[in-house]
Formats: sequence, C-alpha cells, structure tokens
Amino acid sequence: MINVVILAAGLGKRMHSSLPKVLQPLAGRPMISHVLSAVQTVKDVAKTVVVVGHKAEEVKAALAGFDNVEYALQEPQLGTGHALQQALPLLDPAAETTLVLLGDVPLIQPETIERLRDAAGDGMALLTTVLRNPTGYGRILRQRGRIVAIVEQKDATEGQKQIREVNTGIMLFPTARLSGWLSELKPANAQAEYYLTDVIGLAVRDGVRINSARPRRSFEVEGVNSKTQLARLEGIWQDHQAEQLTDAGVTVIDPSRLDIRGKLTCGEDVVIDVGCVFEGNVVLGDRVKVGPYCVIRNSEIGAGTVVEAFTHMDGAKVGDDNKVGPYARLRPGMESADKVHLGNFVEVKKSTIGEGSKVNHLSYIGDTEMGSGVNVGAGTITCNYDGVNKFRTVIGNDVFIGSDTQLIAPVTVGDGATLGAGTTLAKDAPAGKLTLSRAPMKTVEGWVRPKDRA
Repeated sequence: MINVVILAAGLGKRMHSSLPKVLQPLAGRPMISHVLSAVQTVKDVAKTVVVVGHKAEEVKAALAGFDNVEYALQEPQLGTGHALQQALPLLDPAAETTLVLLGDVPLIQPETIERLRDAAGDGMALLTTVLRNPTGYGRILRQRGRIVAIVEQKDATEGQKQIREVNTGIMLFPTARLSGWLSELKPANAQAEYYLTDVIGLAVRDGVRINSARPRRSFEVEGVNSKTQLARLEGIWQDHQAEQLTDAGVTVIDPSRLDIRGKLTCGEDVVIDVGCVFEGNVVLGDRVKVGPYCVIRNSEIGAGTVVEAFTHMDGAKVGDDNKVGPYARLRPGMESADKVHLGNFVEVKKSTIGEGSKVNHLSYIGDTEMGSGVNVGAGTITCNYDGVNKFRTVIGNDVFIGSDTQLIAPVTVGDGATLGAGTTLAKDAPAGKLTLSRAPMKTVEGWVRPKDRA
C-alpha cells in the first residue's frame, strides 16, 4: 500500500493572479486536477492527502469532484518539509511507502509513478532529470554513483551549480521513518525554511539506500511558476495530444492548431480541421469530419457525420451520417437520429430530432420532440418559454413547416401535416392537413413614398 501527499499550499506570486497557483488552468483544468487524475490510476493507494494553505477553501472546492481525498492545512507556509509534517497525522501508518507529488508539476504520468515505486525497493527513491539549464533546481549530489544529498540553488556552491542532474521534487519515502526524519529538520538555510530535501542526508546517515528513476518525457516533471511557463507547458501538452491522435490514425490538418481540454476519443478515418477545441469528454465515430474552428464539449458524434465550420456543441448526441452547420449551435439535451441535417445558424436545445429530418437554416428548436422525415423552413421558432415556464412542442413524422413559422408551446403537429409559411401556431395542427394563419393582403391605392425634405 502507498500514501500519496500532494503539496499545494503555495501562493504563486509570480503568476500575478488572484487564483491560487495550483488552480491555474492547463488544458482546461486546474493544474492540480491533472495530478489527482494520475494518482487515481495508481494501484493500492491507502490515503491521498492534499496539503493546502493559500486560499485553501477555493482549492478544496475545485477538487470536490475527486473521491477519497483528505486535506491538511499548512499555515503558515514554512517549506516543503513543514508541509509534509502537516500531512503526517492523516497518513495510513500501515502503508509501506509515502509518495510526495507537487500540485504545480501537473503532467506526471501514472507509469512514471510506478517506475519510481519499482526503483525504491525497500529504501527510498527520487525522481530526477537532467536539464541543459538547471538554474533554479536543487542539484543531486552523488558519491560513487549513489545519491548522498540534494542542495538547493540558493545554497549551492559554484561547483555544485554546474551539476545538471536535478531534483524534481517528487519523492518516495518509507512511511515508518518519515516522522523521525521530519522531526529532525532545521531551517538552517537561506530561506529559513524546513526543506524536505534535507531528509536525504538523514536517510544516508541511517544507512537507507536512495535510488532514482527518470521520466520518459521531460514535460512530466516541468513545474509552473509563471504564466510564461504555464503557456509553454500548455503548448507542449497540446503537441503531445496531437501526436497521440495522429499515431492512432486521426488526420489532424494542423497539429499546432488543435486544442484538447479533456478526453477526445476517435474512431477510424476521422479528420479534424484547424482551430478546433474539444472540452470534457468527446467521442467522434468512424469517418467523422470536423470543419475548422468548431468548439465541441461533452458530446458524442456518430459515424460519417460532417460538422461544418464554426459549429458549437455542448452536451449533444448526434447520430450517424448527419450534416451539422456551419455556424450551428447544439445545446445540452439535444439528440439526433441518423441522416439528420441541421444547417447554418440553427440552434437546437433539449430536443430529439428523428431520422432524415432537416432544419436547414436560421431556426430555433427548443424543448421539442420531432419525428422522422420532417422539413423545417427557414426562420422557424419553437416558442417554448413564456417568461416563467417552459413547454414542449411535439412534431410528428413527415411534417412540412413553412418558413417564418412560430409554434407556441405546448402544441402538437400531427403526422403528415403542413404548416403554411408565416403561420403562428397556437393550437394543435391536425395530421395530414394544411394549417396556416395569415392576415389578408392589402394594397393601398394612391400611397406616395415619403421623400427627403432636405
């Protein structure tokens, strides 16, 4: 079994933001949520403790969707060693090891955590990496190949500053020894803080072997201390997502102009054009084509469907062989069957659209049950809201609705009915008949168009 502690108490002054550093968004989610997502896939986790401090309640609220997370308050913030001391009472003493992760190192991967566990054996382990420019990082000190200490940048000699192997801050300790080691920490450094890295020297003194592991990808251990670093990591992560998609057979027209802020699952022969944003959980079936500059959130799109440019979807379920857009908006609760056409500037909300139906352009369909084979003319509106309550519209199969029609819910249109252009429907329309409402046309004789008096 393993305890997991995530350090997330810091202020993040260099972010120049009222938002706590660990809540700064990366790929559409708070940085720390990426860390917790990785932790939740780790085997045999006994306890997960997040150490909070600055705006602790905001951090807790942002992580409310994660189960089995406990919180330790670090107030004041006196260093990483002091942070881990606050978590100690919440740890499971029966767990053999305790893993320390950082809330501002967001892209650690589960397989790297497992590699670190393997490296520890019955001792402890550090996740290290080698940097071309190690400035700002604690240096790994070795003797005869074995780790003997970590020295922070501000306390390092000029010779030590030349070392390129650095501490990532991610460590694995034997739980039984933690309390004793942490009690011995002293703030004898330039920052007057209790450094967790000083535990290394104590472990060496006690004859505990310290092993190390390295991540396969350098971005896994990159920390974020500024908006510049956050933007850089965002770009790296998006490139990684695009690479995974293309490796799986997805055609991404320009990987540098793809933005994934959640989980995107694609079938075979999917094509994604430039400037598209995917948020939440999105599923694209086989042969789906997504045009440029679409925003798709928490939606499922069936096989063979074409989504034209500038379409927005949120909480929609689209059937097979649909054509959607351009400039369509599909809102939560919208569900279409196969071979549906929802054209330009069409908005659909909380409605079902039957097989083969068409809403071609400039229409609003809300709180509606629409049958199959329906043809909806331009400018049609289902008037579902009276200012207080919402009502449903029911449209049967094979209905033809003329342009510029308003259906004032609650109202039902029977199978095979036709509504004439310009109709305002306030009562049910019978099946198989033409229903229309129009004022008689009038021509005014002798009327003269006004002229400019200037």
